[in-house]
Amino acid sequence: MESQEEKPIIYTMENKPIVTCAGDQGLFTSLYTPLAQQLPREPMEWRRTYGRAPKMIHLEANFVQFKEELLPKEGNKALLTFPFLHIYWTDCCDTEAYKGSVKEDMMRWQNSLRAHGSADWVIVVVETNDAKKKNKTNILPRSSIVDKIRNDFCNKQNDRCVVLSDPLKDSSRSQESWSSFLLKLRTLLLMSFTKNLGRFEDDMRTLREKRTQPGWSFCEYFMVQEELAFVFEMLQQFEDALVQYDELDALFTQYVLNFGAGDGANWLGSFCAPVRSWSGLLLRRPIDMEKRDGIQHGEASLLDLRSYLFSRQCTLLIFLQRPWEVTQRALELLHNCVQELHLLEVSVLEGALDCWVFLSCLEVLHRIEGCCDQAQLAANCSHTVGLWAYATDKLKSLGELCGLVSDKGPTSEDLNRTVDLLAGLGDERPETDSSPSPYKKLKEALSSVEAFERHYLVSANVCSLKGDPERAEAFLQEALKSYVSEGWSLPVTHTRKQIAECQKLLGRTEDYLQTSALLAGDVNLSSEERKHFCQEILTFASKSTDKSQKVILSMGAFAQLTRLQFHPATASVHSGADLQVELSLQSLMPVSVCVQQLAASIHFSLEHGGTHGRSKGTQKQTNIGTVDFSQGNLSACPLSSSAAGPSLELDEIQDRSPSDNSLNSTGMVCKNTHLVMRRHDSSSSPDTPNCVSPPTVALDDGAHMLKVQDITLEPGSNSVVFTAPSGDPGTYTLRQLCATVGQVQFVLPHIYPLVQYEVYSQEPLLTVEPLSEPLLAGLPQMVKFTLLTGHYTVKKGDALQLSNTETMPIMPSTSCTASIRNTASLLSIQSSEKVTSISLPPTPPYHTLEFQLEVLCIIPSGSDRPANERLTNGEVRHRPRSYSHPDTPMTMSIDCPWSIYSTLLALTFYIPFKTKHSLLSAGNRKYIQVCVQNVSDVNFQLVDVKLTEKQHASLELHSLNTKAQQLVCSKQSVFCLWEVRWKADLPSCLQCVFSANFSPLNQDISAFKPFHYHFQLERVTILPAAGEQHCRSGALCGLEVCITRLTEPGENEMGEESKADSDGLKTTKLMYEVADSSSNWAVCGKSSGMVSMPMLANATHKVQIEVMPLFAGHLPFPKIKVLKYLPHTAAPAIQPDPDSCVENDSLSLLDKTLDDQGDTASIRSRGSVHSVGSGEQQQRGLAMPRLEPFSPGQVFNHSHARQVLVLPATDDHIMEVNAT
Repeated sequence: MESQEEKPIIYTMENKPIVTCAGDQGLFTSLYTPLAQQLPREPMEWRRTYGRAPKMIHLEANFVQFKEELLPKEGNKALLTFPFLHIYWTDCCDTEAYKGSVKEDMMRWQNSLRAHGSADWVIVVVETNDAKKKNKTNILPRSSIVDKIRNDFCNKQNDRCVVLSDPLKDSSRSQESWSSFLLKLRTLLLMSFTKNLGRFEDDMRTLREKRTQPGWSFCEYFMVQEELAFVFEMLQQFEDALVQYDELDALFTQYVLNFGAGDGANWLGSFCAPVRSWSGLLLRRPIDMEKRDGIQHGEASLLDLRSYLFSRQCTLLIFLQRPWEVTQRALELLHNCVQELHLLEVSVLEGALDCWVFLSCLEVLHRIEGCCDQAQLAANCSHTVGLWAYATDKLKSLGELCGLVSDKGPTSEDLNRTVDLLAGLGDERPETDSSPSPYKKLKEALSSVEAFERHYLVSANVCSLKGDPERAEAFLQEALKSYVSEGWSLPVTHTRKQIAECQKLLGRTEDYLQTSALLAGDVNLSSEERKHFCQEILTFASKSTDKSQKVILSMGAFAQLTRLQFHPATASVHSGADLQVELSLQSLMPVSVCVQQLAASIHFSLEHGGTHGRSKGTQKQTNIGTVDFSQGNLSACPLSSSAAGPSLELDEIQDRSPSDNSLNSTGMVCKNTHLVMRRHDSSSSPDTPNCVSPPTVALDDGAHMLKVQDITLEPGSNSVVFTAPSGDPGTYTLRQLCATVGQVQFVLPHIYPLVQYEVYSQEPLLTVEPLSEPLLAGLPQMVKFTLLTGHYTVKKGDALQLSNTETMPIMPSTSCTASIRNTASLLSIQSSEKVTSISLPPTPPYHTLEFQLEVLCIIPSGSDRPANERLTNGEVRHRPRSYSHPDTPMTMSIDCPWSIYSTLLALTFYIPFKTKHSLLSAGNRKYIQVCVQNVSDVNFQLVDVKLTEKQHASLELHSLNTKAQQLVCSKQSVFCLWEVRWKADLPSCLQCVFSANFSPLNQDISAFKPFHYHFQLERVTILPAAGEQHCRSGALCGLEVCITRLTEPGENEMGEESKADSDGLKTTKLMYEVADSSSNWAVCGKSSGMVSMPMLANATHKVQIEVMPLFAGHLPFPKIKVLKYLPHTAAPAIQPDPDSCVENDSLSLLDKTLDDQGDTASIRSRGSVHSVGSGEQQQRGLAMPRLEPFSPGQVFNHSHARQVLVLPATDDHIMEVNAT
């Protein structure tokens, strides 16, 4: 019974996920056709685990009737027989029927699912109008039946119950219900599929991780992972299915390699059994169940496993429309199987592997021909030629083994061997009965000598011997491409020899010479064979023919360029200079070859680094002068390098401003775009010795060439020296290399990596730099003039014209000399008031002329310095970090004979001193102090220190400096002091000049230079004498408040606020208040009061208040506040009259007695309108006096921004001195 239960596992290409259907089978049958057709129409997004990319898949299903036997049993890992979803169908709308039978049937169905752990189910309730018409008495609303089902079975999964309304009708309601049902069914099916597939993959990984444990079986694991491949194939995810087989292939290969290294697994023993059958690959079945059963039961041989695995890979590749990959994999499989049998030490009958390889090659070719048309086969014959060549070689081996190529024919021993080989082929398979199968071809070829020759003549080798060399060459060229791409060196050599024979028979001289050159340098051949092919080339080259019939061949087969060296190594010379190029060539020929001419073509470019503000990156790089050509770059590239193109040769390019040479932009440029962007064929590069058919190349015969005549290239390393042209400035790039041997030219079409040298034409350059840093202003300093002549020839009589400036005169010397390449020459210097002329000695181009001059930068006086103490001529220079003190850049204008424009050169001089001044006071005595700080690194001495005043002759500056000579060390300061004496009044402004002579320490008197410092003293004042009126901090002083009425009052004020005094003059009352919010003053006594102001224009009233300043200095006047005083008879609200203005005129602080004023300390309110009466009177409603502020603009504070000088309090100290 158990064996019968396992039989439903049938692996076919039509497998679909299983969905069981329970309940009303008649109802399901009526809906089966539209359900099966419409389910896969809409794709679903399948999101997989472990971060794999989502895919869109079309879900199909195999709907079967529910049986408990279909539910998975514990331990069963077959996904193809696993029911992914269970559906219960019902159209019940009768409560009695539901309670009587439907509910019980549903319970049995769910109990069966629960018992087997199946949680993926759905109940479909179909609503039809026919069921309603049959029984209208017991019918309930559809929602009531659905609610009962959901309450009974879908307690927490309401989405597991779906209502389908009239699915067979064409109404919009029915279509909407049907679409919703299909979407729900796809979603549930995909969820179940993802969950169960993820669980299966986890189990499979767990099994794979146990492969190091004893008892692990590869065949068992093979079945599990192939099950996963079947599932992917079922979902039409052929790429994922192919990955599973590739992983199995790689795993088995690794175990075989480990076995060969001595680390064998126990389960490999079953694959080490002797090979009994060699029937070849079987690709005409989707699944070879016979071999699969052998793998499942551990009875398969190595060839059976490899054959089955490749058949499955072949089927998936055909589905993926990649038939040419099948041929590539087939060749790898056939070669690898031979090696694996050798590693596993499997016993194989002699010739059996040849039979297996021959049958497999023809089977693969037959399979490819069955899925491709003739046009595709003709266009892709390069993919199949390798299999044809391999099958031909194996057929030839079988013919030699069975005596079918012997002149005497096969012997009895050969016949017995043939019978044994045919017996191992087994019976012919049913799939091959109706066509000429590989089995029939091999059996027929081994049956007789004539049959063998007939089949063998199909191959290219025999065709070339039987009179069809053109067809043979085409086959051999395709085979050669395959061998070159895969790196088979010996088959390449053997095939080239055969191609050379065909080309010689066809009279293709150029192709034959190219193939002969490749063979002459092939180390796989013997020395005699190499010399033979080399002599073929030399014989043709020595023929006296017309020059137009020269044959151009690839140099990659003749010689290899290994190294290139420049002398000088910088590869950059000036125009007309000598430059040599040394080439190192590796001759591949077995004998010495006389070369009539070895030439290299040069591409000339007018690009110059730095011209028009552009700077090329090559000039910034360090050119070592030597270029080594690796085998991957030139002719000696490996066999597998044909697919790899040249690497990018990038260069940096910069755009600089022509004015200040600042960087504007930078970028990258590819120098070998013509090589990188060209089309790369599947064949090898024509520069390689393994190229199949090198194209015709031509030598660029340009104006610039490197040539050497009549040299001999010995086998091995050779060195050739060229003299490079360097006449025109620009960039010279080596493009091609050509070796001429008689009528044959060997051409290297591209020299890679890029090799170039530069010839520059330099403009004359004059620079001025100090001999020592820093340059100190005020002292004679030596500067060096350096002239790089460039392309200019300095002739006799050429002179430099230096414009003299007052601030930096040139100090000529009669012994000034110039040096040219260590040769001294006397300079002639003539100086006038405006120009200094320096006659230059004759100097050839591209030489350096150097001479020195002594200059002096005069230190400007202090009055000319800007506020930041930096003396410039309109240009601020950055001072060096090591020298932080003021500098003065001096610009020198020089007229040169090679240019019509003047050259401006700047020298930065640093002032050695930093000077500052201060005014000191001692009572009524004044002193001026000048501080001279030495900010340089040199020690100076100061003499004749003076201070003068330029405007006031009566002013006397008495020096208090005792020393006539002062030493000023580096980074130290010297203070000088003068007392100011005056006869009359002391001027408020003094114009002073500090002067001194300075020189470096230990210099004679003639070395002293003057130094001047101009400064101005302002606000020179004397404090008041004792007893004079002034304010002191902490002492009482008088504040005089002057209040002035500017205009006459208005009518309202006249009637309501006026009051006649004893003299009959009408007055109004104002209140004033001292409100000092800055806490500078303390009011002593009364701070507020009332005054009576006459009602006349310009009427003035003065009040004195006693205040005390709290701080010394210039303090602002105290703030005075003025308010209106309204009597009790006035109206409660009085509109201010804009014409009635009161001026709080002036505030004076006097040290005198104050007039008595009425005390207004009882006035508490200082707001807008305030009452002066008591609280009881206000409660009784009596009119009381009020205070009202003036409107904005009515009061002008005349002393608002004024200040008063407050002297500090006298500080009397008692000093106790004890003398013993």
